[in-house]
Amino acid sequence: MPQRPVDDIALLVARTMSLDADHVATLDLPSEPAAVAGARRFASDTLTAWGLDELSFTTELIVSELVTNAIRYGKSPIRLRMILQSTLTCEVFDANSTAPHLRRARTYDEGGRGLLLVAQFAKRWGTRHGREGKVIWAEQALLVGDL
Repeated sequence: MPQRPVDDIALLVARTMSLDADHVATLDLPSEPAAVAGARRFASDTLTAWGLDELSFTTELIVSELVTNAIRYGKSPIRLRMILQSTLTCEVFDANSTAPHLRRARTYDEGGRGLLLVAQFAKRWGTRHGREGKVIWAEQALLVGDL
């Protein structure tokens, strides 16, 4: 039986992509409910600059829900980042590591539908955890010819 080498070597190759600065927009937000309107306005203005006005309604809704959750359940700092690549990604960072979860709101509940709406309007969504908190992201498909 052949002897296995004592020193196993593994080669890991990673390819990173840098984001084009013209395709990333970031906004730091105060942890107060009034910041949600500013986040929606920022999203709308960013989409206009990128020539994606047709995504305004869904993007503003997604941003509104993600920022509201970060303000309500997260911790400062809170940051919105929009990334335009082959899709449109909206990310909201907050310093709390607790992961959100989908809830099924009852008919008369005033809240509890935010992530359900995000899941309905986004192509994909999820959570990324880091040392300093988490990012909740939602990805939307671009219409043909947007890029």
